[in-house]
Amino acid sequence: MPKSEAARQRVRVHRLGTIPYTEAWNYQENLFNALVSRKIKFRGTEREHESPVHELIFCSHPPVFTLGKSANSDNLLFPEEFIRQSGAEVYKTNRGGDITFHGPGQLVMYPIFDLDFFFTDIHRYLRTLEEAVILTLSEYGVAGDRYPGYTGVWIEPEHDIDARKICAMGVRCSRWVTMHGIALNLNTDLEWFNKIVPCGISGKKVSSLHLETGGAIDEERTEALLLKHMSALFDFVWEKA
Repeated sequence: MPKSEAARQRVRVHRLGTIPYTEAWNYQENLFNALVSRKIKFRGTEREHESPVHELIFCSHPPVFTLGKSANSDNLLFPEEFIRQSGAEVYKTNRGGDITFHGPGQLVMYPIFDLDFFFTDIHRYLRTLEEAVILTLSEYGVAGDRYPGYTGVWIEPEHDIDARKICAMGVRCSRWVTMHGIALNLNTDLEWFNKIVPCGISGKKVSSLHLETGGAIDEERTEALLLKHMSALFDFVWEKA
């Protein structure tokens, strides 16, 4: 039997538009720390099992390369002067994964969820994020899929040599509270990815939804579709921040 709306988790949706990476990271950290502090404060009390309001951020970033905790600096393929000339930035982060690019035409989503109120399984969490993206791509007639051994969402992974990554993922989880998330290429200039070994995976291609469909993608519509599938898969109701 479906849950009543009152019994479902509540998520506050933050639409930040285009925002510098460090500002978005600080914004995430504040929400993340507040959710963790709440858990610590109420541990062992009657309110320990009272559902919090979770957070979900949608945004995009000016050009930036981010390196996860397992990143190899050899995967940066550009000289230092390229950064000065291009206006892009480079940051080391506390998320998992290797190196990726964020920039215009890309939809970024950062869930700050307390998984104690969903499921305490990081593998399942990552696969559920992937599924939300796969369902969103299907709305455009594009068949996204998983590539065994890799995270993220791919196009034609079964053909190997033609496999191309359309959505990168990297998360952090502490006390079962998550942050960071996914980057889905919609109208992205893929030339930026030639400056790195994307996600540390050599010999693999990157794609963008506008190339897969042959036309420009409505980014607001895609965000709404992704939110729809997230709310169904994680079984939450949402409200505007």
